[in-house]
Amino acid sequence: MSATRRQILSGAGALGASIAFAGAVSEILAAPAFAQSAGPRGYGPLVPDPAGLLDLPRGFRYQVLSREGEALRSGEGAVPSHHDGMAAFPGRGGAVHLVRNHENYGATVRVPVPTVPGLTYDPAGKGGCTALGLDGKNRVRTERVAIAGTSTNCAGGPTPWNTWLTCEETEKKAGEDGYTKDHGFVFEVDPYDPRRTGAVPLTALGRFQHEAVAVDPRDGTVYETEDAFDRPFGLFYRFRPAKPLGGTGSLRAGGRLQAMRVPDVPDLSAVQEPGTVFDGITWVDVPDPLARQTPVRLQDFGPRGVTHAQKLEGCCWDGTRVHFVSSFARRDYGSAADHSGQVWTYDPGRRRLTLAVVFGVDSDIQLPGESPDNICLAPGGGLMVCEDGRGAQYVFGLTRHGEVYPMARGRQNIGTPDEPEYGEFAGVTFSPDRRTMFVNCYTPGTTFAVTGPWQH
Repeated sequence: MSATRRQILSGAGALGASIAFAGAVSEILAAPAFAQSAGPRGYGPLVPDPAGLLDLPRGFRYQVLSREGEALRSGEGAVPSHHDGMAAFPGRGGAVHLVRNHENYGATVRVPVPTVPGLTYDPAGKGGCTALGLDGKNRVRTERVAIAGTSTNCAGGPTPWNTWLTCEETEKKAGEDGYTKDHGFVFEVDPYDPRRTGAVPLTALGRFQHEAVAVDPRDGTVYETEDAFDRPFGLFYRFRPAKPLGGTGSLRAGGRLQAMRVPDVPDLSAVQEPGTVFDGITWVDVPDPLARQTPVRLQDFGPRGVTHAQKLEGCCWDGTRVHFVSSFARRDYGSAADHSGQVWTYDPGRRRLTLAVVFGVDSDIQLPGESPDNICLAPGGGLMVCEDGRGAQYVFGLTRHGEVYPMARGRQNIGTPDEPEYGEFAGVTFSPDRRTMFVNCYTPGTTFAVTGPWQH
């Protein structure tokens, strides 16, 4: 069997080399909040971890904060499976509050989120969130259920008022698969006191296969990605709240849900050239956000329709623009063209959409990995990208200088010695002071805190 891109990258020499990628760097990687990024070759080659958990560059170290199956410090049960999207919020004296999704669904989940009175939406749901309280040295002081009884909590996003929006990646209705309530909603979670937000769906944000959200702190607009499993694929949405920036609970006041229309582009996968720009982006009202009879993506948006894309996943805000990911597209699944991952940038002030980065394929070491998923801003600008593909799994950094570098490699083999498999990375986020990177391994569910010489 020929060497794959990941097998080549697993060697220390290759990991030390810079990796070029196709992209419009100025469009995506110059995050305005930070002045400097990692060097032109990132932080150097990855050093094999003797413990077999996480390879990092020299000078960096990790702490394991939490693993599935261990006891929650609250005594509510065990740490649930399938660690996914996550965000970090500031506490007193350098403390940090983490909220972590658990993408649990179906009856065979190894460790469901424990049901807790007052925090449970549907007792038949196995998903939800847990909240971790850390001190200034990243030591876990508290760990508890933050919301339960939801399903397939994949990603989400933080709000400007320091709450977490957790997203259900499902469209199951009451009566299907044993559920007692409709699913496919966004829920707000208070990381400091989850009982303040409870388990109330934000129905105005739509009922569909949610993936991630990003909130514009200037006007409270919520951008949402949809990771639909079949054709027609998902949409990119914006929600215009009736009470902009109203704080915790304000998203319950309703608003307008709209889908993006790119002129003359019914499927984003057809766009293959990095740097391609579309002006005059418009937004079309969703006829029935609750999808009472018809899934949102199948509804009638008029003769010009709206723009679809396969595997719309990660989403983040960088100060003036929103970045979102199409993890991959395949013609044999029904897409207009093939690709191994795209990162798009939307500038609402200019109503401009740009294809910023195109990811590579498994056999090409000159391009970054495949199937990008969760993303976040990196210290000093650029992005951190969680990989959800085949073979070895990486967290990649994308610098403002136009380089891709490996930041971490997962070493927990969930396959066999002859046919190794590795759980995807998810939930990458940084502490408020930008000195710690938190990231999850999806399976076996593991939450890491990574510290080291981050460049700011």
